[in-house]
Amino acid sequence: MKQEGLVIKSTGSRYRVLYGDLRVAECAIKGKFRVRGGLKTTNPVAVGDRVLFEFEPGTAAGIITDLLDRKNYILRRASNLSKQVQILAANVDHVFLMVTISHPLTQPEFIDRFLISAEAYRIPAGLIINKTDLYTAGDTEKMEHMISVYEKIGYKCYRLSVREQIGLEPLIDCLKGKISLIAGNSGVGKTTLLNTLNPELNLKTAKISDYHKQGKHITTFPEMHSLPFGGYLIDSPGIKGFGMVDMQRNEIYHFFPEIFRISENCKFYNCLHLDEPGCAVRLAVEEGDIDPLRYRSYLNIIEDENRKYR
Repeated sequence: MKQEGLVIKSTGSRYRVLYGDLRVAECAIKGKFRVRGGLKTTNPVAVGDRVLFEFEPGTAAGIITDLLDRKNYILRRASNLSKQVQILAANVDHVFLMVTISHPLTQPEFIDRFLISAEAYRIPAGLIINKTDLYTAGDTEKMEHMISVYEKIGYKCYRLSVREQIGLEPLIDCLKGKISLIAGNSGVGKTTLLNTLNPELNLKTAKISDYHKQGKHITTFPEMHSLPFGGYLIDSPGIKGFGMVDMQRNEIYHFFPEIFRISENCKFYNCLHLDEPGCAVRLAVEEGDIDPLRYRSYLNIIEDENRKYR
């Protein structure tokens, strides 16, 4: 008999599925698994997917037979040179990118690539800025400027010191009763945040490298964890780059909300905001209405035909 469940962990070949009265089944996929819509990915089933499965006779092992319709998903190119696509999570209410101004530094273009992917798949996104307790005056000034840029665009930003447990309440209010994904570079504090929100998890963490000032990969597979105040948070492995997927060169600016809004004033309807005459977007950059770093991210992405993250 088939049962419906929620995928809460994926290792690529094995899946942990939550079903019934909070019971968990260890499942696999048998043979070639067809995904509706023909999406070719490294993981046909992702954390957050709702599936149908059945137990093999006489065993506690389950076989996933059907993938139910997704309301959304967010994906990225699996690596710089890969043609394969990786689904980070499916059926989420929010996605959050955890960033740090230092210890380690999160690159601005990485932030923008994540955010435009969320825009492309119509998923509400926000930024979590962690390690505020470690910042110098200069770091804090950079953080406040970054927050002013992104909140003006419409992205909610949360200032946190997870270690000192400062600034958690506004984020908790946003997470309550929702299924959310948290992503980011290794070492920014994603897993530490999960341990703070739910101390019973006791997930493994590690300090960043003193030499490279980068985090170590501790979380190896995406996993969904329940939150004591209601809702679920999906922890994802640390990622270095965010390769774009399925975006045409002439539509990339649609996913930069501030560029898209101002593009209506361009002289030509098919303006790419590069060197065309009468470009309202370039004028807005010159006048400070569009942040120069955001515009630079746009240029780097549109000029990178292979959508590689550098």
